[in-house]
Amino acid sequence: MSSAFVVIIALLGLAVGSFLNVAASRVPEGRSVVRPRSACPRCAVQIAARDNIPIASWLLLGGRCRACRAPIPVRYPLVEALTAVLFLAEAMRFGRSETLPAELVFTAGLLALAACDAERFLLPRRLIYPTLGLTAACLLAAAAATGQWHRLGVTAACGVGAFAVFFTLHWVRPAWLGFGDVRLAGLLGTGLGWLGPWHLVFALLAGSLAGLLVGIALMAAGRATRQTRLPFGVFLAAGAIAAILVGAPVIHWYASLNDLSAMGAPLSAVRR
Repeated sequence: MSSAFVVIIALLGLAVGSFLNVAASRVPEGRSVVRPRSACPRCAVQIAARDNIPIASWLLLGGRCRACRAPIPVRYPLVEALTAVLFLAEAMRFGRSETLPAELVFTAGLLALAACDAERFLLPRRLIYPTLGLTAACLLAAAAATGQWHRLGVTAACGVGAFAVFFTLHWVRPAWLGFGDVRLAGLLGTGLGWLGPWHLVFALLAGSLAGLLVGIALMAAGRATRQTRLPFGVFLAAGAIAAILVGAPVIHWYASLNDLSAMGAPLSAVRR
């Protein structure tokens, strides 16, 4: 990648991360993400442009409001930095390909949803549906540009299939999954289906395993019980992002193991 492309992607990630913070704060409360301008929740003083620079303003202000010195949650610079880092990682993964815009939109939506779920145990429809629509539109454009319409069909099948599986689990045991997780599954299938069905499987397994390990660790530390609620959407989002970045080599490695085992059976029969 050229240095100019890297700078553009990094700045885009910071700007999008700043918007994601606004969305994660306002959407669960039913407020507009456009108006009014951002203000301190304690003193209601509007945030000046100089205090609204991603990461830098939080550091210069010492993590506090300029007017009333109320603390600004560390979530703000963390989301901004994480968005920039993930955008750069995905730019390295896909390059200047037709796939990149869709995966960037998909990742941004997942970060906003994870922030909402971590803070409020909520996966808002007003975040899931726009992310789904924008991701699908970008993938449609990618299919039109590359002629890979079959991949779009796989994407649709993965989205519908993941939604159906999670809907069934929710219907059988509503205590296991909220309906927000069901909607999120459909989004995961759409965002990952373009890369292949195994990427979706990888994401679901990785997210479930991560949630299980975190739950066990919290119970071992005495900070949770079997009845403690965990934000499953956070783990599903993490699994999906992991599938985007490292899913391909892991899937190829697993496939090579199966190829070797298949070759080993006839060889062992010959030796006998």
